[in-house]
Amino acid sequence: MKGRKKPLVLKKYEILMVYLKRNFPRFKDVQQEYQKSKKGYEGELQVDYHLEQILSHPFLILHDVCLKVQGRTFQIDNLIITQSAMFKVEVKNFQGTLIFDTILDQFTRDNGESETGFSHPISQAELQRLHLQQWLQEKKIPSIPIYSFIAISDPSTIIKVEGDREEISKVVAHGAHIPRKILELNKQLPAHAALQDRTIGTMIRKECLDYDIDIMKRHDVKMSDLLPGVQCPACRVLGMERIYNNWRCRKCNHRSPHAHEQTLNDYMLLGNTWITNSECRWWLQVESRNIVTRLLKKSKLVYNAKRRRWEK
Repeated sequence: MKGRKKPLVLKKYEILMVYLKRNFPRFKDVQQEYQKSKKGYEGELQVDYHLEQILSHPFLILHDVCLKVQGRTFQIDNLIITQSAMFKVEVKNFQGTLIFDTILDQFTRDNGESETGFSHPISQAELQRLHLQQWLQEKKIPSIPIYSFIAISDPSTIIKVEGDREEISKVVAHGAHIPRKILELNKQLPAHAALQDRTIGTMIRKECLDYDIDIMKRHDVKMSDLLPGVQCPACRVLGMERIYNNWRCRKCNHRSPHAHEQTLNDYMLLGNTWITNSECRWWLQVESRNIVTRLLKKSKLVYNAKRRRWEK
């Protein structure tokens, strides 16, 4: 019912990695967050394949659900709705060995070089379940059983348990085994009179938001930390030059009349809601005020005469 799109935050990181100066003091931190976001998305796609292959015909699947409850947003990687219950599937993309410790209630990863602790996925899943219950209550939907699963996307990842193996095995498995667990549990549950699966699924899809964070603020990046210039659509290098009504790449000689459009979109996607003519001249590296005015008039931005700037 709801497919998965590339996350808005990942798109922002992809753009930031193009323009961010390599001598930015926290460049490695930004790069690590970008890789983490990219890896998470790739893991979600892997698990999507298994869910859709087995569950898409009898049940409703909504990927990448982001809802707001009591002024806060919460995310669910996958939500499967049947006529008996809702099943949340959260995805973790780790390599190495994962250790679920039910005695100390902690979650660690051993990559062969060091052991690192992370927020416990089961605790996270429980919090998301509570948020979903609250959201359903706000929408006047009667209480519905909600079950959580943790899908480990990489089949080569080793899962170990210290403590109650049975407790963890009910919730955690590699992505390929999660659909079977859902099917088995769903068979044990009676049909829920209040669960109009398609109606609720449609309501959730309409209410879904795009999860977003200000990555410029998060990493304390200023516009002066970015490299200006139009990116070549062919070779991805910055610095196309404006020749008459065209853009020409200095490196590969590719020509495009519309290359600036993506560069302007990138500027706005990084968290900006407006741009002035002078800022646009710097961002596109065009000296002529008149040329930039013409380009902005053809864009989707609207001119605010009072503030003398172009806005979304």
